[in-house]
Amino acid sequence: MPRLPRQFKDEGIYHIIQRGNNKNKIFFIRGDYLKFISLLRKYKKRYDFDIFNYCLMPNHVHLLIKIHKKEHMAKLFQGIFQSFQYHHRRKYGYCGTLYQKRYKSILIDKDPYLLECARYIERNPLRASMVEVLSQYKWSSYSFYAENVPNDLLTPNPIYLDLAKSKTKRLKMYQEYLIQSRPYEMVLDQNIEKLR
Repeated sequence: MPRLPRQFKDEGIYHIIQRGNNKNKIFFIRGDYLKFISLLRKYKKRYDFDIFNYCLMPNHVHLLIKIHKKEHMAKLFQGIFQSFQYHHRRKYGYCGTLYQKRYKSILIDKDPYLLECARYIERNPLRASMVEVLSQYKWSSYSFYAENVPNDLLTPNPIYLDLAKSKTKRLKMYQEYLIQSRPYEMVLDQNIEKLR
């Protein structure tokens, strides 16, 4: 069955997911994570988009982004993921496909889900039992939102800014918001897995 063409829109907000082929690792060392982040910076200068939240897991990537011009979407992610694959092949002598399938893009069209999606993305290391507390994981946007650590890659999630007027109160509310587990997270995992 042929793949359906993606439907993008101007000013669209998307949850982007890319997974390693056969769920294998795509990030092995600190330099791999840094390379991917440098590619995000490079393409952010080239195309007009905002990154609200991200989490780079050893075998997959989550990004919550806002694309301002829909025609940039395909070139943007083709550029990022192909450039990273090229880095991987050069560094590790890897042959074949680095990624399991084409990246998944889920349109976030309801404001209340914008912060829920951010929460889902940033809780990945905790849910995978890689860390005991989220502040231990370096490769996500958590420290920007929960600990006020500067990150010029990010544009603040607009719903996060609505949590409270005071920055201190907002940080505390966000920390509390993220530590609560939700029963639907496993269902969401299964639904994401089914997407083509």
